[in-house]
This record gives sequence, structure tokens and C-alpha cells, in this order.
Amino acid sequence: MALRIRCVVAPSRFNEFTLMKPAAVNPTFDVEEIRAQFPILKELVHGKPLVYFDNAATSQKPRRVIKAESAYYATINANVHRGVHTLSTKATEAQEAARETIRKHINARHAHEVIFTSGTTASLNLAAFSLGQLLLNKGDEVLISGMEHHANIVPWQLACERHGAVLKVIPVTDAGELEPQRRNDATGSATDLFTERTKVLAVSHVSNTLGTINPVKKLIAEARKRGIITVVDGAQAIPHLDVDVQDLGCDLYAFSGHKAYGPTGTGVLYGREDLLERMPPWQGGGEMIDTVTLEKSTWAKLPFKFEAGTPHIAGIIGLGEAIRWMEDYDKAAMAAHEHMLLEHATKELLAMDGLRIIGTAKEKVGVISFVIDGVHHYDLGTLLDQQGIAVRTGHHCTQPLMERFGVSGTTRASFACFNTVDEVDLMVTATRKAVKMLR
Repeated sequence: MALRIRCVVAPSRFNEFTLMKPAAVNPTFDVEEIRAQFPILKELVHGKPLVYFDNAATSQKPRRVIKAESAYYATINANVHRGVHTLSTKATEAQEAARETIRKHINARHAHEVIFTSGTTASLNLAAFSLGQLLLNKGDEVLISGMEHHANIVPWQLACERHGAVLKVIPVTDAGELEPQRRNDATGSATDLFTERTKVLAVSHVSNTLGTINPVKKLIAEARKRGIITVVDGAQAIPHLDVDVQDLGCDLYAFSGHKAYGPTGTGVLYGREDLLERMPPWQGGGEMIDTVTLEKSTWAKLPFKFEAGTPHIAGIIGLGEAIRWMEDYDKAAMAAHEHMLLEHATKELLAMDGLRIIGTAKEKVGVISFVIDGVHHYDLGTLLDQQGIAVRTGHHCTQPLMERFGVSGTTRASFACFNTVDEVDLMVTATRKAVKMLR
């Protein structure tokens, strides 16, 4: 994985109110030093030290992110872009510093290509609604994959219903990888799922259930040859991969703050400037307008055309701080640590009788989903919780994927940079204990 070293300097007023400065990049990876920055890891659950393996749902927050969000409310609580008084100016500068930080982090060309939303779900709904208005007509096609989160299925279903378009699906192999060409079982021949009617490709960068890293750059390149607009769900990629939207070549890229060590209720939709200029807004209200009369309204310039109403200012500031926090460390070293945890967990879990891992792709992030013969995932998750171990159970908002693998749900452990080998071993031991109780 290529590592880019970036220097992010926030405006002086932002640093004044947070009383924090970016630290020097740490060339080594010290998991204990990382863990010391997460207050919640000192908590006890049922009298046991917390082992938090539910990072794919929501990651925990380092202390400086919590402080940054709190500092906004304590020292400058005011609305943005709408006032000339000092507090409003400081709030605006802090929010726009976060936008610039995110622009650099994903290597967007312009800060106004970074749209703030309430999360990946809102970003994808924006994309589906607006692109539907712009592009879709009766008989057109939207191509998604069989491993999408519901947030990248349902909005496109609604868009297709509104405009008479057709939703098509890239199949998933037994290993949990995408198969962009549909194979005929009788002849063995392959059929390209892209057609002359395909208008949008919407696909996850990383599967939240399987951990599969999809070949999105290759898929985007194929789509661009055909003039197809590409939308990437990057919710699970941002905390684990080095995301460069220009290198990927995507048109739109969505992600959440709360899965990348930032606050809940925050998200981003990156979009190419020329496409965002063409896309109609999906919400109306304050901030997103230029002029309003009782007969007609005109829209504000980017990014504000897509940011109706008062944003989650404190959360956006916290998200900016979370991105800066990640950039203070060697992303490749973080990824290597998480991969080591994945390999260790995979080896230890597969040593258990009747355990099957769902998703064995060659390229994965630190997510492992498994089922155990004769054990319901909900019961297992409950007993693990009694041992202080937080995992996710259920269908993980990927019901079509569960159906593909013939299961009702899985137990999912998802790792972050603050997790340890000892924690993995605790989970495996607790799982063995629970299985003895449940069988």
C-alpha cells in the first residue's frame, strides 16, 4: 500500500480555540500508546475489561476528537456562514478548516467538492435522488453489487421506481468477491454486466460484512470507458485504506465520520466539480439558496447547494480532528497491524469445530464474519458480551448477502488500530466457552 505523507495546518483561529496542534507523524506503531488515547477502553462491561470488536458499526474516539467537539460548544457555539460576529466567524473558520483537511486527505481537487452530510446513508441518498433526476429514464439501468449495505441498495431501488429504471446486480462468488461478468452455467461463457443502458455504477469499496476490498479502481475504469457515472460507498474504506479519489477516478465517493474515529451524525459526499454543478439539490431550505422569491428560487454555489439547514458543526469539527489524528500516524503501519489481527483471528477461529468464515477474499480489511454449527449468532453475541467482548450479530444491513450465503446472520468481529492480539485470544477463548454452553 502506498503511503502519502501530508502536512495539514489548520487556520490559526481554529488552533486557538481547540488549544491543540497537529503532532509530528509517528514513524512507528505502538499499540499501547494508541490505546492510551481512547478513554472508553478503560471501561468495564459486566465487570470485565472492554474488548471492542464492533468498529465496522461505529469506531471509538480518541480523546482529542472528543475535546475538539466539546471545545466548540464550550467556547464558540454559533452558526456558520450567517453572521458577522466573532463567534460565527470562528465557527465558520473551524468548519471550513475541517473541509480542507478532508479535501487533502482524499486528494480532492477543490474544497467545494466536499459536501457535508449526516453520514454515508445521507450521502448515498443524495447521490441516488439527484442522479436519478439528472440521468435516469425508463429502461435505463443502475448497477450495484450483491454485497452492498442496504444504504447502497434501497436509495437506488427508490430512484429506479421513480424513473422506471432497472436495478441490476453484480454477483458475489463463494469467496465473497465480485464477479463483474455473469457466467452461463451451461456454456461457461461470460456476459458483461455493463450495457448501453447502464447509467450508474454504485459499489462498495470495502464490504462491511465480509471485509472484502473490491477492485473499485478497475470497475471505475471500465465504467468510464462507457460514460457511466460511478458512485463508491467508502464507509468501511476510509479508516483502513489510503483513499485517493483522483487516483480511483470515481465521480462520487461517500463515507461517514463515526466509522473513522470521528463523531456520529457526520458524513461526506465527495463529487467531481463538473458533475456536482449539473446535479440538482435534493433538499431545500436555508443556506443552499442564492435567491428566493415566492415564484422561484436559485441555488447557492458549491458546496452549499447541497448543504441545506444548519449542519452538525461540532461533529464536523470533530471529524476534521479525527482525520488529523489518523494522519499523525503511519497509515501503512496501522493497516499492517490490523491485518495481523485478522490473520491471527482467522487461524484461531478456524481451529474450532463447526466454525465457518463467511468471506474468504484474498484482499480484506480487518473484518471477520463467522457462523458455528448449532449455535445462533445472537446467543453467541450475548454470551460474549457477558465476558466484556463487543461483537456485532445479525445480517449487518446486508440481507441479500446473507441470502446469497444461505445464513440468517453471522457473528462479526471488526478490528481497529487500538485492538490487540491478546484481545483476539480473549474472544476466541470466550467463544469456545460459549459454544460449550450452547450446544
